[in-house]
Amino acid sequence: MRVDLNADIGEFSSIHDAENDERLLRTITSGNIACGFHAGNPEVMRHTVRQAVRAGVAIGAHPSFRDLEGFGRREMRLAPEDITDLVVTQVGALAAIARAEGVRLRHVKPHGALYNMSGRHADIAEAIASAVAFLDTTLRLVGLPGSELLSAGTRMGLSVAAEGFADRSYEPDGSLTPRHIAGAVLSEPVRVAERAVQMVRDGKVAARDGSPISLKVDTICVHGDTPGAAEVAAAVRAGLEHVGIEVRAL
Repeated sequence: MRVDLNADIGEFSSIHDAENDERLLRTITSGNIACGFHAGNPEVMRHTVRQAVRAGVAIGAHPSFRDLEGFGRREMRLAPEDITDLVVTQVGALAAIARAEGVRLRHVKPHGALYNMSGRHADIAEAIASAVAFLDTTLRLVGLPGSELLSAGTRMGLSVAAEGFADRSYEPDGSLTPRHIAGAVLSEPVRVAERAVQMVRDGKVAARDGSPISLKVDTICVHGDTPGAAEVAAAVRAGLEHVGIEVRAL
């Protein structure tokens, strides 16, 4: 039994603010790098690629709506072709930086509102999957289990990975609890680690109301901006390995 452990990285405006990422990179096996639309910039992207390569961490793109002010967490309704363009722009830019550093991107995971909307809306999912397939059919598409995004990726011939969120609360329908609801973000390392083990080993997790949710995951996420993210990620990895689950990149 094995699983990938990922985190969102490069979500800052200056390379002098990279300390949290540097600590995360000691633990995670995959990093989702912000591409400038919700956070980051070319200098930060290049720095983050270099840091991930030094740490032996696989890298992927983390494209978003163009929403620096809202950190990409505000829902926007765009035409599918506009969503395809914004994903091509962001993933293409990061892929070029990665190539210049002698590495390739391994996956694409949408960020924030774009991620959540792609899980529910087939047209948005199709637009994202089309963009990824246009750029590189070897890229893996990451999304919620059973989501429209993973279905669209499969139809496009892409490899897909189902993602569980150890540091987020779930609703009974399997969606993530909206961040404005109390308890939506979990930051207690032991509790988060226990949930990660349940997801991977047992194929289930408790929803906010206590009801069980069945899910099969290929990768576990710890958000880089969760309080104490590095400590949480370390606890998750230790908890998984303690029960015999191998933690490695997809």
